[in-house]
Amino acid sequence: MAANSFKTLSDLGQLAGQTALVRVDLNVPMADGKVTDDTRLQAVVPTVTELADKGARVLLLAHFGRPKGEYRPEFSLQPVVKPLADVLGREVGFMERPSPEAIAELPEGSIMVVENSRFAPGEEKNDPGMAKAIASFGDLYVNDAFSAAHRAHVTTAGIAEHLPSYAGRSMERELTALDKALGAPEHPVAAVVGGAKVSSKLDVLRQMVEKVDHLIIGGGMANTFLAARGVAVGKSLCEHDLTDTANEILEAADRADCTVHLPYDVVVAKEFAPNPPTRTVNVHEVAEDEMILDIGPAAVEALSDVLKTCKTLVWNGPLGAFETPPFDAATVALAQTAAALTKEGQLLSVAGGGDTVAALNHAGVGDEFSFVSTAGGAFLEWMEGKELPGVAALQR
Repeated sequence: MAANSFKTLSDLGQLAGQTALVRVDLNVPMADGKVTDDTRLQAVVPTVTELADKGARVLLLAHFGRPKGEYRPEFSLQPVVKPLADVLGREVGFMERPSPEAIAELPEGSIMVVENSRFAPGEEKNDPGMAKAIASFGDLYVNDAFSAAHRAHVTTAGIAEHLPSYAGRSMERELTALDKALGAPEHPVAAVVGGAKVSSKLDVLRQMVEKVDHLIIGGGMANTFLAARGVAVGKSLCEHDLTDTANEILEAADRADCTVHLPYDVVVAKEFAPNPPTRTVNVHEVAEDEMILDIGPAAVEALSDVLKTCKTLVWNGPLGAFETPPFDAATVALAQTAAALTKEGQLLSVAGGGDTVAALNHAGVGDEFSFVSTAGGAFLEWMEGKELPGVAALQR
């Protein structure tokens, strides 16, 4: 979705006396009633601050957990209010049930968190009546939660049908980066697609072979592709029932002039545990009682050379079992190469997905890619080429 196809906060003037309904992501990790990672809170700061400074009454709409359409106190957003206020450096209020009267009494520039949208049974059904009712509280709608944009819910899509709608700064940045990476990328384009199972990323793989010049397959997924090519992978994680599908993807890649890169040397062990005895072997030398747990150094060197020829990189998923050393070596090495090329201005690098963010942070390069999306499902569905309801609702 090109950046000029939706309105942003730059299209707004002063907002004194107006109420902005802003969809944000406050679904933060918590332990013992305290926020353990405020990344998502930090992400809302630019949009909320800008709207409040323009004089708007800012009502923040968000979900927390999966309460399944009923009030459950453990899923209340109230414990998030103070941590958000601390991050914003401003006073933040809490509204259990918005009403026109209560909103009208709010001073200009005030910020309120509205109780968990998923307490309402109509939220996840995108109930038209609920959408119209909530829209009546505001003068404009802003979506700043790309991470929830793959859901057609009242607060992510329904409200946009009733109010002038805009992308918040975080959403704008995300959509602009994604458009540069796959919408209108500079070629050659490489994609790293890793993870445990081919079955979870079939649509991604089919989409990527049509869009990129180099497809690098890692993780347990690579084992299924190796098996499809007749390689014995021992007791490695492998979806043997999907080898025909893997071959179909390889054939589609050939037709599209996309080069698929599979490892030709791998790191194997007889048990999946931290720092067990390992061997680095050619893929044709994996013993029956061994499992492939990472890509080998020769393959990593070859893949680094591939990235040096590319202008754009999209990354989703680790190359090996990176959470367990020493099977993090390939992911760390290739991520550091990508980060170095990005720093030199040779590569636009966009990455996303939960495991990917953790892997890049583990490699020490989480802030050295051009853009790293913290969205999981939305990022994956974007890679699959699907229309995201929360994004489509913002189009002019």
